[in-house]
Amino acid sequence: MDEPVVHVLFLCTGNSARSIMAEALMNHLGQGTCAAYSAGSHPTGCVHPLTLVTLQAMGLPVEGLRSKSWEEFARPGASLVDYILTVCDNAAGEVCPIWPGQPITAHWGVEDPAACVGTEAEQRQKFYEVAQQLRRRIERFLRLPLATLDTTTMRTMLQEIGQEG
Repeated sequence: MDEPVVHVLFLCTGNSARSIMAEALMNHLGQGTCAAYSAGSHPTGCVHPLTLVTLQAMGLPVEGLRSKSWEEFARPGASLVDYILTVCDNAAGEVCPIWPGQPITAHWGVEDPAACVGTEAEQRQKFYEVAQQLRRRIERFLRLPLATLDTTTMRTMLQEIGQEG
């Protein structure tokens, strides 16, 4: 019997870099076993250009990626998500909406590549490093026996993944 698709929402403040990269990576690496989304508490309204450049350089599709509010996922009738992962410290500390379905939450904070000050090459490198860190975490997530773990164990394991450097 086929396993149900796991729905994952990645949250950040601006939804222009980290959470967008995580969405694209999870959808690609999950190979149909996961449906990933991203949103922000205060979305910028556009995806950072170096986010798109980085994802394309990794061979990932970027069509349909957009900066959006987390309200899209909290309103009545919104698709239920199984997991909510914050990827920035600001979003982790904010008061979140009440999420339908009581998803499991964890914090996977990573450095904001959009905040990198330096040459274009240094900025590109920072985006690449953040994307690789997210990739490693997502690969670990995808190896978890999701169907057999209880909520407490799953939350603990997700927090451990978020501690990876």
